Amino acid sequence: MTGKLVCVTGASGFVASWIVKLLLNRGYVVRATVRDLGNPDKTKHLSELEGANERLHLVKADLLDMGSFEAAIDSCEGVFHTASPFYFDVKDPQAELLEPAVTGVINVLEACAKTPSVKRVVITSSIAAVAYNVRTRGPDVVVDETWFSDPEYLREQQNWYQLSKTLAEETAWKMAKDKGIDIVTINPGMVIGPLLQPTLNTSCAAILQLMNGSSTYPNSSFGWVSVVDVAEAHILAFEVPSANGRYLLVDKTVHYSEIVMILGKLYPGSSLPTKCVDDKPFVPTYKVSKEKVEKLGLEFTSIEEVIKQTIESLKEKKMLKLESNL
Repeated sequence: MTGKLVCVTGASGFVASWIVKLLLNRGYVVRATVRDLGNPDKTKHLSELEGANERLHLVKADLLDMGSFEAAIDSCEGVFHTASPFYFDVKDPQAELLEPAVTGVINVLEACAKTPSVKRVVITSSIAAVAYNVRTRGPDVVVDETWFSDPEYLREQQNWYQLSKTLAEETAWKMAKDKGIDIVTINPGMVIGPLLQPTLNTSCAAILQLMNGSSTYPNSSFGWVSVVDVAEAHILAFEVPSANGRYLLVDKTVHYSEIVMILGKLYPGSSLPTKCVDDKPFVPTYKVSKEKVEKLGLEFTSIEEVIKQTIESLKEKKMLKLESNL
């Protein structure tokens, strides 16, 4: 694999930084796109990675700037398209989430279609594009790669982030078919684990909030997965010739009450929330199939281990201060 040229979009983000790190570890030459080359605070964690001096090249590109990815993708064998906004508190869903997600996919895949050297594009999608539809989810239900989220249902529910990922993935598959591009999508649940970037990302913030003296926990159930496993899955999806279609990535789906319980065992004495935000029945958990991604050779990090890694990383980055007796 050594020496192959690949591109990672949105490289300074949580998942993308880990993809860059693992690619450099494997000897790849990486072109990493960022929106602002003039802000070293946002890229320092990349340029400090082992192998970065020799094999990492930062390139400016923007999801909404058509054609801006062409220079980064030129001559690459593989493209990892990770850039896409992720947050829940939005004022203008169209401008903040939907347009960047969909236009970004079009922008990147147009550049790939013009670049004969590109053998495969691995796209970071989400379980958000899989599990949200009228089908009932429950402890005996297994969500697999044949499930798709329903845009109309998401619009009704005003689930804008889920809608952005669903529309982006739909657009990607249509373009792949029309333009003959070999794409694979990676669909992780809530991604947590050690942070390489200096800023707090949305999914790790969900864990931090529980440790920061919040009085209640959300009545929500999510699938959780390690950021290192997600990065590894992206690279396997590029390296394994038979990889195809979609790969769901969830170690385990748990309710927030179980996350609180795990945190309590790991950090006894910490001020964790003791009650749910509402009196409604707990949102049910469900199963997510691991079969397809395990055939690629991925082994999952347990949810307990990845929660511990997340907390230790937040402490190290001084985003979380625990009492000295913890």
